[in-house]
Amino acid sequence: MARTRSTKAAPAGSKGSKATTDSKPASSKFSLPPQSESPSKLFILPSKATADARIVTLPNPRHSRPARYLVCPETGIYEFTKVAAPKTTPRSWLIETTPTSTKAETEAEADKDGAKLSAETSTGQELYLATAIDPLFLFLPALAEVKTSKGSDEQKRMFLTSDDHFERLPEESSHLAEILRCPKTRALMERRMGAICDTVEAGDESMFRLNDKKLLGVILDKAKRMSEGGLPPSMDEKFVKKALEAPILVQKREMKGGELVTASNVESQVSTPHTESAESQSTVTSTETATSSESQPSTVATSFSEELIVAETIVSAMEASPDVVQLQRLRVAFNFICSNYVASTLAAQLLGSLAKADTSLVDFSPLDEYLSKLSKLRADALVSRSMGDYSRKHDRDEEEDEARAEKKRKMEEEKKQKASESRGIRNLKKVNTTGMKKMSDFFKKK
Repeated sequence: MARTRSTKAAPAGSKGSKATTDSKPASSKFSLPPQSESPSKLFILPSKATADARIVTLPNPRHSRPARYLVCPETGIYEFTKVAAPKTTPRSWLIETTPTSTKAETEAEADKDGAKLSAETSTGQELYLATAIDPLFLFLPALAEVKTSKGSDEQKRMFLTSDDHFERLPEESSHLAEILRCPKTRALMERRMGAICDTVEAGDESMFRLNDKKLLGVILDKAKRMSEGGLPPSMDEKFVKKALEAPILVQKREMKGGELVTASNVESQVSTPHTESAESQSTVTSTETATSSESQPSTVATSFSEELIVAETIVSAMEASPDVVQLQRLRVAFNFICSNYVASTLAAQLLGSLAKADTSLVDFSPLDEYLSKLSKLRADALVSRSMGDYSRKHDRDEEEDEARAEKKRKMEEEKKQKASESRGIRNLKKVNTTGMKKMSDFFKKK
C-alpha cells in the first residue's frame, strides 16, 4: 500500500507559520506511471523453493498445449493455479517496489527521507499460486503411446530409454530439454517413471515400459489420500451429498374406528440426474435438491376430528451409510485426478479398469447397489409427481365446470349476435335518445 509522508506543524510564532486553513494537504511521494497494456502478474511461490528455481514452459498432460510450471532442482515441480475474482468485480493491485541497490544504501536513504521508493498499479487481478505436481503426469502421455509392429495389427508398448520417451512429447515452446540437463531433475523424473513402469537394465541404461496396473494403483492411492484428507466443501456438497440424496417419503397414518391405516407416498424434490459421458468422468451425477439426505428433519402435521385422525411424517426414502459416502468421495477424487492430469483416452481406460478392478484393490459394489436403488426411487418419484400434477389440474367441482361452460356459451352467443347485426343497427344504437319518446307511445289508445 502506498505510504504518505506526514508534515510536522511549524512552531508557533515562527516566520513560516500559517493558519491551518491555508496549509496544503500532504501529497503522496509516489508518482504512478501510465497504465500498461500488458499488466504485471502476481505469483505466489513456495518458500522452500531455492534461488535456482525457474518458470518454464512444458506441455500440459491433459491437452498437450504449452503451460507454465515452476521447476526447482531441490524441491520438485509445481503447477500454477489461477485464483481470480469475477470479471464483474473490477479489482487491481497496488505494488510497492524498491530500487535495485544495496540493502545498506536503501536503508540509509529510507531513514533520511524515504525517497527512491516507487509503486505501480496492476489491473490484472489474477493471482497465480504454485502448488506441487507429481512429475509422472508430465511424461505420462509419452509412456501411454502404443505402436503397431510390422505385419501385425497388434498394438503393444516397447521398452525404451527415458530419453526415447521424452522425445515423444511435443517440442513446441517446451523447455523440457533444458531442465533435463540438471542431474537432480532428471533423477527425480526417472524415479517417478519407475513407480508406474516395468524396468529392465540394458548395459548402463534403464529401459521403461508403462504398466497399467501400477499406474492404476498409484492414481488410486492419490485419490484415497485426497478423499481421506477431505474434499473441498463445494465439491463435497455437489458431487457427494446431493448425488446420494434420496427423494422425500411422506407417510400418512389415519386412525379410523380404532384401526391404524398407514400409507406411504414418495414425493420428488430432486431433478432428474444427467448421465456421465466417457470423456468427462470427472463430474459425478448431481441433483439439485432443497434438502439434505444426511440430516432429514421429521415434521408431523396432525388434524383431529371426532371420527378421523390423520398424521403425516416426512422422512428420507433412504439414507447412505458412512461407507457408501466414503466410496463416493473416493470415486469423485479419482475422476477429478483423471479429468485434470490424464489424457481423455487414457482416462477412459483407467475408469474402465477401476470398474473391473479386483475387490482386494477397492470394492465399489455397496456404492453401485445404493445408486441402483436410488435411481429407481427417483424414477418412481418423478412418476408420482407427474400423476399428482395431472390429478390436481383436472380435479374440479362439477358445478364449477357447469358455470364456466354456461359463461362460455353466453359469450359465444353475444359474439354471434354482434356479427349478425347490420351497420345501420349498430349506428342507431349509438344515437343519444335522451328525452325522446319511444315508438310505442304513438300507438297508445287516446
